[in-house]
Amino acid sequence: MNTLTRAHLAEAIYAQVGLSRNESSALLETVLEQIGKALEQGEPVKIAAFGTFLVRQKGQRVGRNPKTGVEVPILPRKVLSFRPSQVLRARINGEADGEDDAA
Repeated sequence: MNTLTRAHLAEAIYAQVGLSRNESSALLETVLEQIGKALEQGEPVKIAAFGTFLVRQKGQRVGRNPKTGVEVPILPRKVLSFRPSQVLRARINGEADGEDDAA
């Protein structure tokens, strides 16, 4: 399985949109930068028909070292999560569309 990289995305923009390779790369970097800035500020990023990126706050909890069994505190932190849209879920599962036909 190949990993989709920035270079692959920039090439796809170049091929499909018709911008130059430099402009395609700059466009991609601008979009990724804007997404990153919004997430840094704790704002959710919703991309229609794709999904939502969210920053969640996790509280402190007690964890355990699996080797020694010693309890250690896990400090509060922010985590990034992604919730795919129904459309993306349907595409991944090979369904015709994102609508739920079961009524």
